[in-house]
Amino acid sequence: MKIHEYQAKSLFAEFGIPVPRGKVARKATEAGAFAAELGEKVVLKAQVHAGGRGKSGGVRITGSYDAVKVAGEMLGTRLVTHQTGPEGVPINSLLVEETLNVERELYLAIVVDSASGMPMIMASEAGGMDIEEVAAKTPEKILTAHIDPGMMFFQPFIARKIAFGLNLSPALVRQAVPLISGLCRLFQTKDCSMVEINPLVVTDDARLLALDAKINIDDNALYRHKKISAMYDETQEDPLEVEAKSKGIENYIKLDGDIANLVNGAGMAMATMDTLKLVGGNPANFLDIGTINDPARVVNAFRILTADPCVKAVFVNIFGGMARADVIATGIVKAFEEIEIKVPVVVRLAGTNVSEGDKVLDESGLNLIRATNFQEAAEKAVAAAAGKLS
Repeated sequence: MKIHEYQAKSLFAEFGIPVPRGKVARKATEAGAFAAELGEKVVLKAQVHAGGRGKSGGVRITGSYDAVKVAGEMLGTRLVTHQTGPEGVPINSLLVEETLNVERELYLAIVVDSASGMPMIMASEAGGMDIEEVAAKTPEKILTAHIDPGMMFFQPFIARKIAFGLNLSPALVRQAVPLISGLCRLFQTKDCSMVEINPLVVTDDARLLALDAKINIDDNALYRHKKISAMYDETQEDPLEVEAKSKGIENYIKLDGDIANLVNGAGMAMATMDTLKLVGGNPANFLDIGTINDPARVVNAFRILTADPCVKAVFVNIFGGMARADVIATGIVKAFEEIEIKVPVVVRLAGTNVSEGDKVLDESGLNLIRATNFQEAAEKAVAAAAGKLS
């Protein structure tokens, strides 16, 4: 789960990580009042779940006297960045912060390194830039250090290694060590999948501050963090993804294709999307319906899939293990009874109770496109989406 910058900075402060003075505003008048408290010049930062704000008008520096006007121009609009797609995301709140005189911009983050299975600190002197660009062009500028999850406590020598690697002065090293240690404690304590400070700045009065803050929380651990779970902002998510979660479908992600997928199992869903691409199709979503034996879940999945105006065909690809093919088939029939489905539906069933499932579909009289072979089914889905099969 993503949280906003102002929420991330509140967690930073909780773990002793210094941040600029600022307050969150949801009205232009609030922004003006906060700006007056902070000084002659402030920065207004759109609180959206997307990077690239500074290049897209989502971060604006203004005089305190003009903060109400600028905030009014930002609030209630949609911000489009390279991470949002053309539809953008709504700006419902602004972080009003003091401006700083910055001498250096650094990068600091902790991510999960899948190769080692351990958290990894990443740091660079090239802060304020896309870290992917730094990694591609000047990988030698990126410092890394793994954190052994078996250790009871974070080892300060790791923080010192990173701080010295960033060519910080002795005085700044003394600030950096507790800052990095606090970031590691935050990562572990709050079950984060990523924490990022870009940039971590050195000010002209020799202070280290987190000028920006990004935190992603492991969804599977949210039950342990009720306070953080309450920070979820559904307005920043795709409406279909929000609706899917409300119907008990946790693993739905909207994509930009035209072939909707209803699949059981995350690996099967990935294989289905890969196969569609290989035979010339373009998946409209990732949907792992899970190991369920509930026809209502299938009906709800169809509601989500057919609500996407981009969808030109639905591909049901089920390999039943603990999930039974006959239950899925019953759900398909119920979906046609309860929903007006205007696009062709391709169905491939295999595994547990497949004969019973085939019988349910045969007796339904529905105009379904059937297949038994995986690739054959994918090819039929592509043809159906192209209007060549119905």
